[in-house]
Parts: sequence; structure tokens; C-alpha cells
Amino acid sequence: MSAGRIVTVLGEIDPATLGTTLMHEHLYIRLWEIPGRFDVAGLPDDDDLLVEELTAFTAQGGNALVELTVPGIGREPARMAALARRTGLHIVMGCGWYRQPYYPAAEDVDRRSVDQLADRLVEEIRHGADGTGVRPGIIGEIGADKSWISAQEERCHRAAARASRRTGLAIATHSVGSDVGLHALDLFEEEGVAPDRVVIGHADSHPSLAFYRTALDRGAWLSFDNLGAFPPAYTERILDAVATLLGEGHHRIVFSQDVCKRDMFALFGGNGYGYVLGSVLPGLRARGVAEKQLHRLTVENPREVLTVAAVD
Repeated sequence: MSAGRIVTVLGEIDPATLGTTLMHEHLYIRLWEIPGRFDVAGLPDDDDLLVEELTAFTAQGGNALVELTVPGIGREPARMAALARRTGLHIVMGCGWYRQPYYPAAEDVDRRSVDQLADRLVEEIRHGADGTGVRPGIIGEIGADKSWISAQEERCHRAAARASRRTGLAIATHSVGSDVGLHALDLFEEEGVAPDRVVIGHADSHPSLAFYRTALDRGAWLSFDNLGAFPPAYTERILDAVATLLGEGHHRIVFSQDVCKRDMFALFGGNGYGYVLGSVLPGLRARGVAEKQLHRLTVENPREVLTVAAVD
């Protein structure tokens, strides 16, 4: 892949064409296929319905989304490419391993070395996933199941870091309800990854300005990507925090909704893929955030994260 490009499921694009982007979404995901989980958490397996939901997003002015489903929880490379053709959206696919309970047995995570795991990612990034030729454009979501990183998870984090260094792709994390994203950042930095190639996911699940400032001061990105999933009072608190951070001069912030369950689709009473553009941005405008700043958060920042600066 060439420098200065973004890799989508339909191939490389000029970063200038990316447009307004959601940085942490799912189109196909099955979260119930692990021992001990008996709910049916996941999204409807219905491409026509997905087109309907995504068309509502494009009608709002949306242009792109990052799809962070990985092997073991339902990734569908070929179907994502077909969706991109049907909707006109730029879709960027993730790769890697989610969190320990969801590691697929076929991946042999326990039996491969860190370098072998990294080689697995690099092979996909360079040649495509599952024989489809569809290439990932980001590594992730790479996750911790708890507020700490397990031994297996550490190996997957280190593998992600080594693959990032070899390919130039950024890394997106699953870091919920604690400051565990900072521990992930520690591992990535130990492996030589620059913090500005790391997106700490689900930052809004841990509403701590101290956590946010620490991550941003270290040079990482924060993804506020559970937006729309919280009670109104909590959402207001998150928007206040984002406005505060912007007022302090921080800017490494991106947005999304993490649509990953049936009830999150608009058809079933949820916000669909439109909450960021329809509610979050108006909420920030009401807090005095300028249009130039909103453009940076939704267009320029995703472009910076997803652009591949160099590949060996």
C-alpha cells in the first residue's frame, strides 16, 4: 500500500475524500457465541436493513465509518465491501483480537508467539482477510475484558503494536469503565508505537477528566464512542467534559456510537447511526463549540488517524 492513503474495504482512497466519519461502529457482530453468555447481543443479519439504517446516516451528511468487528465476533469482509458499494460509504475494516473471552480457537492465540500473532495481522493488512482481498485499514478493536490486561491480552496488545509498526496502521482499543486504556498505551509505547497512533476506545464509559487529560497529554486519541447509550444526565456530563477539554486546547478526540445490538437500530427504537450528527454535535454547539472545531473532530481527526504515513 502506498503512503498517504486510507485503506477501505473497496481499496485505497485519497484521505481528502474521507469526509465525516464515525470512528467505532459495527455492521456485523455476534457477541453471544461464547460459553456462559445466553443473551442474543448482536446485530440483525440483514443487509437490506443495514442499508436502510446507513442511508439515514448518509442523509445527515455522513460519509464514512470504521467497522471494528474482528474475527471471533462476526466480521464479514466481503459483505462489508458489498455494503460500501450499495451505500456509497467509505467503510474501514478492523483486524486483531477483541478480548480474551472472545478469542477464536482457530486463531491459536495461546500457542502462537507474539511475533507469529503480529505476522498474522500483517498478512491480512497486506493481502486481505479470509481470502477476500479486503484489507483492514486499522488494527482493533483490541480489548481488555476487565479493568486490567490479562496475560493473553497483553500478548495480543503487543502483537497489535508490532503489526502497527510494520504497516503504519493505527490501533483502536476496547477499554471500558476504567483507566485500562492507559495500561494498553503503556504496552504499545513499550513496543515503540507512537501515542498518536493509538485511539483509546469507550472513553465515555469512564467519565474522568483526570483520565482524559492524562491520555491526551501523553499524545493518544480519545474515542467517545458509546454516545447515545447513556441516560440523558450522563450524556450531558460527557458533553460538558468534551467541551471542557476542547476549551483547554485538547483536540485528539473522535466520536461514534458503537452500534452493536439489535435495539440500537432506529427500526427497533434506538438511535441508529445518526446520534452523533443529530444530537452530539448540536449539544456541543449549544456549549459554544465552534463549527471549525466540530469539523476537526468529525473530519480532520479521523482522516489523521486513518491515513497511512509509511509502510515498510
